Amino acid sequence: MTGPARVLVVGASAAGLSTVEALRRKGYAGEVVVLGAEPHAPYDRPPLSKQVLSGAWEPDRAALRTLEALSALDADLVLGDSAVALDPVTRTVRTASGRELRADAVVIATGLRPRTLPGQEGLAGVHVLRTLDDALALRRNLSDGARLVVVGEGVLGAEITATARMLGLDVTMTGPQPAPMALQVGPLVSAALAALHHERGVRLRLGDGVVGLTAEGTRVTGVRLGTGEVLPADVVVVAIGAFPATEWLAGSGLCLENGVVCDTRCRAADGIYAVGDVSRWHHERLGRLVRLENRTNATAQATAVAGVILGADEPYVPVPYFWTDQFDAKLQVHGFLPVDADVDVVEGEVAARRFVARYRSGGVVTGVLGWNMPKQARLRRAEIDDVPALL
Repeated sequence: MTGPARVLVVGASAAGLSTVEALRRKGYAGEVVVLGAEPHAPYDRPPLSKQVLSGAWEPDRAALRTLEALSALDADLVLGDSAVALDPVTRTVRTASGRELRADAVVIATGLRPRTLPGQEGLAGVHVLRTLDDALALRRNLSDGARLVVVGEGVLGAEITATARMLGLDVTMTGPQPAPMALQVGPLVSAALAALHHERGVRLRLGDGVVGLTAEGTRVTGVRLGTGEVLPADVVVVAIGAFPATEWLAGSGLCLENGVVCDTRCRAADGIYAVGDVSRWHHERLGRLVRLENRTNATAQATAVAGVILGADEPYVPVPYFWTDQFDAKLQVHGFLPVDADVDVVEGEVAARRFVARYRSGGVVTGVLGWNMPKQARLRRAEIDDVPALL
């Protein structure tokens, strides 16, 4: 299959690697360059908050591909050098080391950067978890008996909380929402998650915002809530969300609003595309811009963009899917789960912690969630596949 002579992928994580693999799988024989800010070969992020953080996996097990598989892709991996500027007219990317990489097609896959709290920088014992190095640094800090406060009750915060508690730490979760993952799964399931965490010994201090950290010298000692109360801490993880890594694109002329804004083909400009967490594209079925932060979208969107680069003319219209593992709970989510949706349990029982919940908005099925029922949830996914407009 023909295509541009040279493709440059900016970002060496799942979305970037999946783009290269999809290009090769579709028959592309041209030159491919992959630019990555981290020194590591492409690795998977979901295990960072679970298997890697717990020590069940050593870092090399999180690698997305073996060195032999990477070599077989015949791509030039430029690692440990971040992009600092893009000229979309000449499709040239300038890097921190001064390289200038030009291509006929550029795929932006730079992902996210974690949000931080005021005063967090420079304080020992305070962590974020986005990269492999972040996970290893946090793992070294999770000593027996340490008091850990996790700031953030979303997916990442809940997973870190569960992992640390299973390691035997004294763990408190805090954040402004009333229950873990309340914004992601709604009140019924988040209440069940709150009960699960409470039963496993997690202290839940939810519903109060965090205004800052306390410290002695350069070492964190606690987390200050909006009420004025301080939660004592030896270690703090800040998991309050992330923002698209687009600062290097300032001045490029691309539309940057909560990500790289793209058309229905994930095209930001002529010959410029965006995939994964950083991409905010026009979802043709929904009739609006969408940005998804999950692992499965990174792969699916990369495959779609590879096709467009090689001449396909199909809109990217996925039904989203993500999963999370916390203690012995395995949740699979298909579609969209509006917080104000009508929810009914269509299989199993919430009390038994084995059920499938169906979400409706305006009488339309927009999503399904399975708690320890992956097969049943997957089958129920068909109910949302043919909906003309999900929301």
